[in-house]
Amino acid sequence: MSVWVSILVLGIGCYALKLAGLSAPRGLLDRPAVGRFAAAIPVALLAALIAIQTVTERGELAFDPARAGGLLAAAAALLARAPFLLVLVIAAGTAAAIRFVYS
Repeated sequence: MSVWVSILVLGIGCYALKLAGLSAPRGLLDRPAVGRFAAAIPVALLAALIAIQTVTERGELAFDPARAGGLLAAAAALLARAPFLLVLVIAAGTAAAIRFVYS
């Protein structure tokens, strides 16, 4: 299967999923369980993406001290209630410093 066919199929699938969400009955969306589920999904997806990016490289498990250090620095900044942009700068700076030291 070519790359463009894959992109087209995934694009159609994303559009269909979005359309399904927009056409859901209002009564379903007003249920508390659905609201809690909808609030938890973005957090779970972001956590999964962070975990995958931190511990894998080219589809295989790999430990990268710079990525792990950046993640720990970001977690510490979040616990200290730092603004999100500052969290990103701290994480990137920590990862860059660790890469500089190990290279």
